[in-house]
Amino acid sequence: MPTENKTALRRGWTTGACATAATRAAYTALLTGAFPDPVAITLPKGERPAFALAVEGRDDGSAMAGIVKDAGDDPDVTHGALVVATVRAGAPGSGVVFAAGEGVGTVTRAGLPVAVGEPAINPVPRRMMAAEIADVAAAHGASGDAAIEISIPGGAALAEQTWNPRLGIVGGLSILGTTGIVHPFSCSAWIHAIHRGVDVARANGTGHIAGATGSTSEDAVRALYGLDDIALIDMGDFAGGLLKYLRVHPVERLTIAGGFAKLTKLGQGVLDLHSSRSQVDFDWLADRLATLGAPDDTVAQARGANTAAQVLELSRQAGIALADHVAEAALQTARDTLDRPDIAVDIVVVERKGRIVGRADG
Repeated sequence: MPTENKTALRRGWTTGACATAATRAAYTALLTGAFPDPVAITLPKGERPAFALAVEGRDDGSAMAGIVKDAGDDPDVTHGALVVATVRAGAPGSGVVFAAGEGVGTVTRAGLPVAVGEPAINPVPRRMMAAEIADVAAAHGASGDAAIEISIPGGAALAEQTWNPRLGIVGGLSILGTTGIVHPFSCSAWIHAIHRGVDVARANGTGHIAGATGSTSEDAVRALYGLDDIALIDMGDFAGGLLKYLRVHPVERLTIAGGFAKLTKLGQGVLDLHSSRSQVDFDWLADRLATLGAPDDTVAQARGANTAAQVLELSRQAGIALADHVAEAALQTARDTLDRPDIAVDIVVVERKGRIVGRADG
């Protein structure tokens, strides 16, 4: 399993890696009658991890093996989930085919990397499983024709905590992973979800999308423009991840909605809005207030403020539309990052209770 030391967070395994290991164990048992435990697989970059089996079983026509997913120190919704592969012999010449069992979703919207109607098993995990099937088949003189059903008991409930319903993946979770390894707090899964959200919106003809930093700003921008869920991208802190993807995969119109503090950071030119990776520059805000004609004592209080909300309140008391000015600065950052004059962009600043306090559309 992933190793741990005193200086690094513990790595984990993707659902794709777990499904692949379960598939190898089940197919081996289907051919030989014996389950390898632990079972080792080869990851895309050549690593050779081994996985302990949590469940196993055989009948006349199939073999089943399951592995409990260990996401390491990453706060992964699927940590601790049981990933089960049931393998049956396929018809001669059929190759490797995949099916969604309990808790694994089915794709219902275009724009995802697998076709509509297919189980939500992404291309890299499919290749990993097919490679292990071929390796086991070669070792035992089998054809390698196999039907693989992946299931995750309880996966439908877990999927409600993910983007899957919005992306049109119904019935459960996706089998994901490009390297097989989960790097704690690497943010790659979130950025991957942003990209897939854009892909699905584009494929379904949605010309106006909105990236929101959280649920409050998302609700506000949904109500403001009457947007469907498919147009709403939960970008969280990853404004850069959304903007850079749209630079290559454009839409007609983009709205960015967020709280005053996060959009202040975007206005400062910051693309990662997380509090651990960027900070509100109170001198920057104070200088903006001074430029807008705020009294000296208001500027001084802003310079020594503890929170962005405190500065916003100071601007209200002074009758200065600071949130609009922050929105204009955020708009400039967004346009500079996009470098796409053909994409119309606007910014919506939302306070904590959901009221829109600033806007900019150029």
